Amino acid sequence: MRLWHTSRRKISLERPLVMAILNVTPDSFSDGGESVSVDDAVRKAEQIIADGADIIDIGGESTRPGSTQIDSETELRRTVPIVAEIARRFDTPISVDTTKSVVARALVDRGAEIINDISGLRWDARIADVATESGAGLVLMHSRGSFETMHSQPPVDDILAEVGDGLTWSINTAKNHGVSDGQIVIDIGIGFAKTLTQNISLIANLDQLTGQLSPYPVLVGASRKSFIGKILNNAPPEDRLTGSLVVAAIACLKGAMIVRVHDVKETVDALRTVAALKGSLPDE
Repeated sequence: MRLWHTSRRKISLERPLVMAILNVTPDSFSDGGESVSVDDAVRKAEQIIADGADIIDIGGESTRPGSTQIDSETELRRTVPIVAEIARRFDTPISVDTTKSVVARALVDRGAEIINDISGLRWDARIADVATESGAGLVLMHSRGSFETMHSQPPVDDILAEVGDGLTWSINTAKNHGVSDGQIVIDIGIGFAKTLTQNISLIANLDQLTGQLSPYPVLVGASRKSFIGKILNNAPPEDRLTGSLVVAAIACLKGAMIVRVHDVKETVDALRTVAALKGSLPDE
């Protein structure tokens, strides 16, 4: 059985997991401002869990194109009360979406058990030290450039090689800081300085990347992203559900073990259907 080691448990990867997005920012591209207060966030977490989420990913800093980086004090003010209360109320694993080691450390101390770093340790390698010391799970995402330029990097010629090489660097950096293989999950970074064609290629060839980067489980976060909007005649984020579900299903068929999504119940149902068609759903 494949297991993802976090600071609080070992999470089975026998089936694809649904990581639910819970943004506590006022400027997220898809749902900013909907879950800012502690009470609102707890109510949303309760609904997310009822809908079947395996993990709740809480982020206090928007990384949408055009966003401005915030300081650690602001990020902590937004996230600490919410992470602490959700950890107190529920047993569902909490992931924290941050690129700052001081934020990661504070939130792990308050009940989070996974750190989700979109920079893949490029901006603050001390995040790996937090994972080592706490035993937290660590998601390493592929991206390029700084916070301000990560969405405006010129496209590379060979996106599969770029993502493979970038994630290999992140994995080696994490291991050099003492993170164990069992703690690491990798994210191919859909939408971060990648063209429409490159995003499609990454999903279509995901099995090639999962083989190259084995044994590390792969996470795909494509929910409501702009490349889906472009495919669907420039549909706005709220009208990208169908495309998001198709991408999640194909990603899992191609080897993804975790999908990070906004629409939890619909994704859970889609992946249950995929599992049935693959013959891995037990008889009732």
